[in-house]
Amino acid sequence: MAVPRTLAALILTASFIATACSASGGSPGGSPSAAGQGLPSGDAGAVAIGTASSRSLGTFLTGPNGMTLYTHAGDGPNASTCTGVSATARPPLTVAAGRQPTAGAGVTGKLRTLTRADGTTQVTYGGLPLYDWQGDPKPDDTPVTSRPRGAQS
Repeated sequence: MAVPRTLAALILTASFIATACSASGGSPGGSPSAAGQGLPSGDAGAVAIGTASSRSLGTFLTGPNGMTLYTHAGDGPNASTCTGVSATARPPLTVAAGRQPTAGAGVTGKLRTLTRADGTTQVTYGGLPLYDWQGDPKPDDTPVTSRPRGAQS
């Protein structure tokens, strides 16, 4: 059943990001395993969210550059706690002020935004802030020690 597998991937994602945001530097090993459906952003300041999938992880979210998106276990609904050095290693997915993200094919949850402590506007999925990972070497990469954010809420 797809929903339990997606739920399991989300729980594992939270565990990875919690550890990653509390640690400095480092990079998980990578193993490309997904074919992406990243979407180009045709409107300056807009962000299109797409999906990719792999046999082992199911469907997960990708940013406008095709890179896998992640959540952080320390974040609450509409609240980002990944800041400073952690945010350098795990850059928040942001949009220009006043803009909203757009959902591509396969994105079934709600995309919204929140204002971070530094004043930037971060994209959320189902209320949870989304992040890139600087250790992902190429689009649709799914690091071995992490699990990406699922595309279903």
